[in-house]
Amino acid sequence: MSRVLVTGATGALGRVVVRQALAQGCDVVGVSRRGGPVAGRVEAERVDVRDRDAVQRVLTGARPDLVVHTAYAQDDWATTADGSAHVALGARAAGARLVHVSSDVVFSGARVTYSERDLPDPVSPYGAAKAAAETAVAAIDPSAVIARTSLVMGSRDSPMERRVHALLDGTATGELFTDDIRCPVHVADLASALLELGRADASGVRHVAGPDAVSRFEIGELVAARDGLPPAGLRPGSRRASGVPGPLDVRLDCAWTQGQLRTVLRGARTFLSDPEALL
Repeated sequence: MSRVLVTGATGALGRVVVRQALAQGCDVVGVSRRGGPVAGRVEAERVDVRDRDAVQRVLTGARPDLVVHTAYAQDDWATTADGSAHVALGARAAGARLVHVSSDVVFSGARVTYSERDLPDPVSPYGAAKAAAETAVAAIDPSAVIARTSLVMGSRDSPMERRVHALLDGTATGELFTDDIRCPVHVADLASALLELGRADASGVRHVAGPDAVSRFEIGELVAARDGLPPAGLRPGSRRASGVPGPLDVRLDCAWTQGQLRTVLRGARTFLSDPEALL
């Protein structure tokens, strides 16, 4: 695995994948919708995954051994679903391995705990787009890895941590739901696992999340304590009562995948309690 192409390379996860691939001695190519500096000497090329021809051109030119597809947009079906199909088509044409990053939002939460064998049953537009992306990737390239994960944290760039800080400093208002439960993963652990799966003889769905099931409100409390901030600005609420679409309690069973990985997927209560773990 000498050349790695990372989509969404300027995002919170993409940046860490790029840094880790560079540290492993890989030649790294980054692409993102806005382009710009990423890490080391890597400058992300401006490529919109909604543009099938542009995706094909960059993959044909880069000839990567591995593509790690992290790009998404929660409010844009074309980016999340169609864009993933374009990346899968381009990776297959270029002869590259593909690791596609998916999400626990493909599930409704009706069963609470889900293994890799469980079929998606999304209840939100974003979940439906992610499920459609999985279907497209699996159909285009059965050898691809579909890595379902949960809330990605441990970085100052992570959306959840930015949200908590905005609530704490008063630049945002709102609630953190006590009934919205996920299994957060540290961004460095996830990046390491994605690259490890890319090197391995793996295919199909893999669950890559942390072992701790925590609510968004508990996450807020953990972030506040880690960063030495008073939690007074955090207000608990109920997702069920709010009517905000999306699953409630979704827990990815990662035991099978974790058993195949050298990378240890830490729990949120561990990494959010350690200031040294913040990237």
